[in-house]
Amino acid sequence: MNVTAIGRFQWVGISGAPMTQFLSIHAPIAKQNIGLGMNIVNDVIGSRNRTSIYADFAYSIRLNRNNHRLAFGVNGGVDIWQMNVGNMIINDPTDPTAVNFSKTVGNFGAGIYYYGQKHYVGFSVPRILENDLNNPAVAGSSRSARHFYLMGGYVFNLNSVIKFKPGTLIKITPNAPLTFDLNASFLFYEKIWVGAMYRFNESAGFNLSYTFADIFTIGYAFDFAYNDLRFNQFGSHEVMLQLDLRKKQKNYLSPRYFSYF
Repeated sequence: MNVTAIGRFQWVGISGAPMTQFLSIHAPIAKQNIGLGMNIVNDVIGSRNRTSIYADFAYSIRLNRNNHRLAFGVNGGVDIWQMNVGNMIINDPTDPTAVNFSKTVGNFGAGIYYYGQKHYVGFSVPRILENDLNNPAVAGSSRSARHFYLMGGYVFNLNSVIKFKPGTLIKITPNAPLTFDLNASFLFYEKIWVGAMYRFNESAGFNLSYTFADIFTIGYAFDFAYNDLRFNQFGSHEVMLQLDLRKKQKNYLSPRYFSYF
């Protein structure tokens, strides 16, 4: 069983900047062919808050003797959207948007993932439905956009103590510019990750993590916007705590090459 908790504080120094808390719990069952899990996300931007609770199911197929696998995943759950105008300065109390607003919508997603001990390629659509999020008191239309993600990475053995892992994550959203992340991380002595990242037209940063006794990992990531926001904030900070629970007689891959960093 893997338990991961992440806290992200974006654009520190800007009032109302995004803050996100993430918790996931998942585990393989049925001789590692099936994985079950859940994740909870709380996302705050200004006066808007979204809490998401989703259950996850994955089924993997062994493709060859090297234990390369093809996994298919689906998820389903709810997004709870809230607008708290108590945190806003209201100049016109008759404005129809100056009311608290809450809406709960269901959604589901799907993905496919091909991986081995040292490589991975995946494609996913975490939210397939483009739900209407409009406040009934306000004319207009506000919808959640559908995002498509393409990812990949590989681990190279540089020598007996150092491994190198480049990776990328590409996000495609209709009617919006394509964006992507590039990551390059080094693993030292199977315990210490040190890496750098670049987000197209937005930010650059670094990340590091350390694993204790093969079961507990603590990590930190920092990125700084180099666009127009660079003069108004002190960067984005992210902390991670991860716990891997396993039976002593079971043989699992350690370290986990394809983690959140």
